[in-house]
Amino acid sequence: MSNEWHRIYLVRHGLAAASWEEDTDPGLSPTGHGQAAAAAQKLAPLGPMNIISSPMRRTQETAMPFEEQWQAKARIDERISEIPSPSMALNERRGWLMAIMEGKWTDQPALATEPHDLPAWRRGTVDALLELTEPTIVSTHFVAINAIVGQLIGDDTVVGFRPDNCSITIVESNGQELRLIEKGTEAETEVG
Repeated sequence: MSNEWHRIYLVRHGLAAASWEEDTDPGLSPTGHGQAAAAAQKLAPLGPMNIISSPMRRTQETAMPFEEQWQAKARIDERISEIPSPSMALNERRGWLMAIMEGKWTDQPALATEPHDLPAWRRGTVDALLELTEPTIVSTHFVAINAIVGQLIGDDTVVGFRPDNCSITIVESNGQELRLIEKGTEAETEVG
């Protein structure tokens, strides 16, 4: 493993075309596509960089402008995907998510209604970043970014800040540890 520090840019996906209770895997809205293009343009001078994305449509579509400008293909990594939710009707998902987001990571096993180990999922998001060996764009989700940032600053709350759509949170890695450089812009964003 390298001891040199390199930056990782956590890009929250653009505005989705549907909410959690409307679609399990929506793509981006027209506004979201514009946000993704603006994020790619902002980071263009720093590249080309490796790109990884969650497997969800909205994150893959957020990664597309980066892929186009650097003629690169995003690698898919399940560990930086949306927080895993139990199987339930679409109209029940928002309530489940809101209950999780109001809690602490150490409380999550009691809240889970299926055998999802949410603290282990949180650790997996950090492990995914530790494996990156060079500057990388990571197209990911609101709760995943919170999971990573919270772990880095020792905050057990599930939601410690509210990264806006296509905000860019910067962390550094040397392959053995991560450190927070800058939180992305925040907004009173609609989650779910």
